[in-house]
Amino acid sequence: MKAYVYGANGAAIADVARPAPKGTQVLIRVHACGLNRADLGMTKGHAHGAAGGAGTVLGMEWAGEVAELGPNAGGVKVGDKVMGSGGAAFAEYTLADHGRLFRTPSNMNFEEACTLPIAISTMHNAVVTNGALQPGQTVMIQGASSGVGLMALQIAKLKGAKLVVGSSTDAARRGRLKEFGADLAVDSSDPGWVDQVLQATGGEGVDLIVDQVSGKVASQNLKATKVKGRIVNVGRLGGTHADFNFDLHAARRITYIGVTFRTRSIEEIREIFDEVRKDIWPAVESRKLQLPIDKVFSFADIGKAFEHMEANKHLGKIVVTL
Repeated sequence: MKAYVYGANGAAIADVARPAPKGTQVLIRVHACGLNRADLGMTKGHAHGAAGGAGTVLGMEWAGEVAELGPNAGGVKVGDKVMGSGGAAFAEYTLADHGRLFRTPSNMNFEEACTLPIAISTMHNAVVTNGALQPGQTVMIQGASSGVGLMALQIAKLKGAKLVVGSSTDAARRGRLKEFGADLAVDSSDPGWVDQVLQATGGEGVDLIVDQVSGKVASQNLKATKVKGRIVNVGRLGGTHADFNFDLHAARRITYIGVTFRTRSIEEIREIFDEVRKDIWPAVESRKLQLPIDKVFSFADIGKAFEHMEANKHLGKIVVTL
């Protein structure tokens, strides 16, 4: 089968063996894939958790049809349309654990479906489960113009946040954040953003920051979070190391939580997917929660899709179809 593989000369389409499902695995005939920032790093040889390096079939997010079931897989049958996440997605066929799948709603095509699995699972876990957002509270999403950021804005509104703040360093994308639920859009590259958030919250700061940036905004986040507030760190777009004001962290008694899928067991991931189904799946089915598609590329042009991502001018998801 054809797959997008990182090799000695970089990432390229290559022929690889079609995988066979074992245990609770399901074999998926892939029809569309969503690109993510971590994929871009892996096309350059970087690792993402335990995955990466020469011989790696790239990709983490897809939509397609069930082609075959492992001996212990359940919950779906051959021919079912599903979407999900996991490694080796940029290929004609991929494997996924049966608990890491969502059934694709009948009113959604493959291109639309492949934009959702990572965003809804990541941000439900960050905003609702770990962020413990309650109706009437205030929330800020750092890096809100990314696909997962746009989903976080929508989930925050869905769960009854009274004020949702989104950040983006790009003026054009920042100007569109209100379309996805932001009441206030700020430029996190301008130190004045903290004062804007404090002004919007009566000087208190927000109850919750979901931070995809970290780096230089880490200590600024502490200033923008209220006493006994929460910060959930889900990314490191601003770098992995930076100054951190430990005294301010203690003084404001902020709960600081780190989350990632990279170190989670399959049992933990299954639980996250179950929570999404129980809590917000009706909003996915009704299309209340959805992501814009910036551009669609054919699998033969997947290299161009990554060039488009690297240009960093898009809003919403970049999709590749097979």
